Amino acid sequence: MRGHAMRRVLFAVLVTAIGLVLLLSFKPHDMAGVAQPPAAVAPAQVSPSPSPRGSTKSAGARTFDGDAVDTRWGPVQVRIVVSGSKITDIQVLQAPQENRRDIEINNRALPILQQEALSAQSAQIDSVSGATYTSDGYAGSLQSAIDRAGL
Repeated sequence: MRGHAMRRVLFAVLVTAIGLVLLLSFKPHDMAGVAQPPAAVAPAQVSPSPSPRGSTKSAGARTFDGDAVDTRWGPVQVRIVVSGSKITDIQVLQAPQENRRDIEINNRALPILQQEALSAQSAQIDSVSGATYTSDGYAGSLQSAIDRAGL
């Protein structure tokens, strides 16, 4: 009798642990109530007359749009602002924002990615923990913008 009760307890613990792992790995995509994307993923202002290569000039600064890189959760695209041969700003044109979790990840990860890229002046940046897909898409789009800028 004792062995049977012990097996039942172990089985219940195992089923509970598996259920918890499955629950924590679930990422919902259809959440109602997500109104506005945060400032970190709000679309950048588009210049009125971009050139065919995705580049514009204004007051000595030039902008270059990177490719939209598809990720598991949606496309990521950035625009760089270049003065001389230096990247002075990076704007996010697209990032996953289907639900509250996407927005939380982007609010945390995108400023870190921007800071690292501006500091490194390249797309050779570390992924942000918990935002691997966004980090990879960001770096890919950034590299294509840097290539367009000839940096």
